[in-house]
Amino acid sequence: MFNNLEQTFRWFGPNDPVTLAAIKQAGATGIVNALHHIPCGEVWCVDEIKQRDAIIKAAGFNWSVVESVNIHESIKTAGSLRDHYIENYITTINNLAAVGIKVICYNFMPVLDWTRTNLDFRLPNDASALRYDAPAVTAFDLYILEREGAYADFSEQQQQAAKAFLDGISAAEKELLTNTIMAGLPGTDEVFTINEFKEHLKKYQDTDANKLKENLAYFLKAIIPHAEKAGIKMCIHPDDPPFPILGLPRVVSTEKDLTDVVASCPSPNNGITFCTGSLGARPDNDLPGIVSRLGEHIHFLHLRNVQREADGSFYEADHLGGSNDMYAIMKNVILEQQKRVASGRGDIAIPMRPDHGHKILDDFSYDTYPGYSVAGRLKGLAELRGLEMGIKRSIV
Repeated sequence: MFNNLEQTFRWFGPNDPVTLAAIKQAGATGIVNALHHIPCGEVWCVDEIKQRDAIIKAAGFNWSVVESVNIHESIKTAGSLRDHYIENYITTINNLAAVGIKVICYNFMPVLDWTRTNLDFRLPNDASALRYDAPAVTAFDLYILEREGAYADFSEQQQQAAKAFLDGISAAEKELLTNTIMAGLPGTDEVFTINEFKEHLKKYQDTDANKLKENLAYFLKAIIPHAEKAGIKMCIHPDDPPFPILGLPRVVSTEKDLTDVVASCPSPNNGITFCTGSLGARPDNDLPGIVSRLGEHIHFLHLRNVQREADGSFYEADHLGGSNDMYAIMKNVILEQQKRVASGRGDIAIPMRPDHGHKILDDFSYDTYPGYSVAGRLKGLAELRGLEMGIKRSIV
């Protein structure tokens, strides 16, 4: 029997209501963490990294993955300070390597990170889940943001559904929807105002999907040689949701996009964060097939499930439920591990974390980051651990 996947938990640092002691009881051995207090684009100095690493090690964990070293907007838009921020990024890569960090997760989503419309969507058992409601996003885009040219992006049917949605909610609910969609990066409390977001949109007027892909390739060609020297595996996180929203392009949404990423700068250090929830929100993404075809490039696993709906909406389902076949996904991950053993690769125990989780039981007593409850993720980790063991016992 070869190594199991490395079971990890995301932790947002010393102010996270989910403590390292609680994560220890969940059975994880690795921590996924970032220095969220350092502004995007600034260098992470060695002393700051060492301080956080010491806290994690003192609790009995390994700092398995950095998620994320966020990428400055100037890099995404090819702004005048692009090369300056790339140099800062390279310095941070080297500083993390000096402290023994080996994997960096990042994303290339313009302006907003993952986007939801409802952070307290109640399931039949009264558990709380995250939800993306397509008519709500359309309503926000057309009638609250009032983005120029937005009507051309939606069919008449979508516009009618959006108007019906907007007419059915109160002023307070409109404000909550706005704040939910305009939330900034994970680990922060930043929420853009409408005017601030419109200013960001202006910066992307000349950056369509093709240009954004070019800018991603430019970034990778600059940093990957340094990641190779430092022994750092870079792994891009897919877009969430995996399609354009609010007039912003998305370029890491499909298997072709992922193939383009690894082909733009061929290297064992240029890889993928395989997120089943993000990719799984598109019905045309064949998740087990992506693992089979691109598995050698996967350096980090986010395992969760979503329940897709016909209009493009989705909500976070149980880890082994929802629209995606987690059994087939996990089986192909294990087959990829077998390939790595046969080829002599050392990275057999791919870091895996239960991504997001419902609020259940005592989770409602804590003000955790959306999706990052403790009991809900513990449940997900236990299910994934059992699934992995069952498959390995049957095929190995």
